[in-house]
Amino acid sequence: MLYITYYFGELFDVKLAWESLPFVLSGLPMTLLVSIVSMLIGLMLGMFLALARTSKNIVINIPARIYISFMRGTPILVFLFILYFGLPVFGIKLSALVAACLGFGLNSAAYIAEINRSALNSVDQGQWEAARALSLSKQQTLIGIIFPQAARIAVPPLTNVFLDIVKATSLAAVITVPELFQKAQIVAGREYDSMTLYILVALIYWPICSMIEWLQEKLEKRLSQFV
Repeated sequence: MLYITYYFGELFDVKLAWESLPFVLSGLPMTLLVSIVSMLIGLMLGMFLALARTSKNIVINIPARIYISFMRGTPILVFLFILYFGLPVFGIKLSALVAACLGFGLNSAAYIAEINRSALNSVDQGQWEAARALSLSKQQTLIGIIFPQAARIAVPPLTNVFLDIVKATSLAAVITVPELFQKAQIVAGREYDSMTLYILVALIYWPICSMIEWLQEKLEKRLSQFV
C-alpha cells in the first residue's frame, strides 16, 4: 500500500497541481469560447450542407458531397496548420483564435451535416404528406413539423460532436491559442513535470464534458414532447 502511495506521488504531484490550477484554469474561458463559436459555425453550415446533400439539384448536391468527404477524410490538425500557417502565403493572415474557430467549425460542419441529414430522413414521410394536405409550404413544413421532430433525434449525436470539439480544442495549443492545454504545457515546461499537468488537464475536461452530458439529458426530455 505504501508502495502504491509512493508511486502515485511520483506520478502526480498534488501540491504542484493545486498551485498550478488557477493558471491552468485561466485558459478555460478560451477553451469554452472556441468550443461554442466552433459549434455554432458547424450547426449553421451543417444544416445548409444537410439540405444541399438531400437536394436533387446536382449544382448544390455534388459540392456538398465533396466538402463533407474532404472534411471527414482529412485530419483537423492539418486543416488548422493550413489556416494558420498556410494562408499567409496567399496574403491572408488569421489570428490564432479565428483560425481555431474556423478550423473546428468548418470541420465539424461535415459531421453535423450527416447527422442532420440522417435525422431529417428518419422523420416519417407521412408528416410531409399530412403537411401537403393542409396546404403548408415546404418552408412551413420544415420549420414547424420536420425540424422539431428531427431535433430530438439529432441531439445525442450532436452532443457527441460538441464533446469532440471541446476535447479537440487542446489541438489549438499548437497554433498558440491560450486555452487549457497550452497553459498546462507552459507550467509543464517550467516545472519539468508533464505527467502531473496532463493529468490535471484531464481532470478539468472530465467535469466539463459531464456537465454537457447532463444538459443533453435535460434537452432530450424537453424535446420528447414532439414524439
